[in-house]
Amino acid sequence: MSNFLVFAGTTEGRRLIELLYRCGVSVCASVATGYGRQLLPDAVKVFADRLDQDEMATMLQNLKFDCVIDATHPYADEATRNICQACEKTRTRYLRIDRPSAQSDGCVYVEDARQAVDVLSATTGNVLLTTGSKDLDIFARLPDFQKRLYPRVLPALESLERCLTLGYPQKHIIAMQGPFSREMNLATLREIGAGLLVTKDSGETGGFPEKLAAAQDAGAMVIVISRPSTGRGMRYREVVSLLTDEFGLRIPDTVPEELL
Repeated sequence: MSNFLVFAGTTEGRRLIELLYRCGVSVCASVATGYGRQLLPDAVKVFADRLDQDEMATMLQNLKFDCVIDATHPYADEATRNICQACEKTRTRYLRIDRPSAQSDGCVYVEDARQAVDVLSATTGNVLLTTGSKDLDIFARLPDFQKRLYPRVLPALESLERCLTLGYPQKHIIAMQGPFSREMNLATLREIGAGLLVTKDSGETGGFPEKLAAAQDAGAMVIVISRPSTGRGMRYREVVSLLTDEFGLRIPDTVPEELL
């Protein structure tokens, strides 16, 4: 029986882990946070730590995985680089799940959070910040960020602590698990009186189209942090098909359609 490791943290990663578990194969998961652990089946072995490249290589060497699937976030370029190189060192089969990008007219595209701050510095008004907790320190360099920025982050203790440590007011912190509907995004923009939305191109799975539609409804300007270039991966269904063809994955008829 094949032994799989999925680096999760995304909807696709959780779907694949659930699918492999239901197929009765050996599957382990690696997530960066304790909150990520809570979203996975209890019966699945989970490594809930941030690993560097050497630590990943050691784990792969010791546990002898037949295949590693990188289902980390499209913007987790450092994690993807470390996973890929750890697999090369240990000669472990590596697969990458990528989401289709969704370029859209009418948005302001920037390379990173620092450029987003530069753009925001030339604007006024409240901002719905939906880029997660990782770059909150960079956005805190914006003059009067405590008045203007409303960060939407995961409802995890570490995310909340990071917001508060950096000086974001409690009443500005929106702690919710996405992805969000067009209606929810619109309601949030209107509730905080935001004329600007900062986001990442998280693709259809990550609710990016719903953010754009809500911003259009609210007449809000959208600033998009472009994706880093991590190389060509595969779509979710392509990975499932490959696992079926090359590793003999047998999918029971009882598996829900949403996992395929």
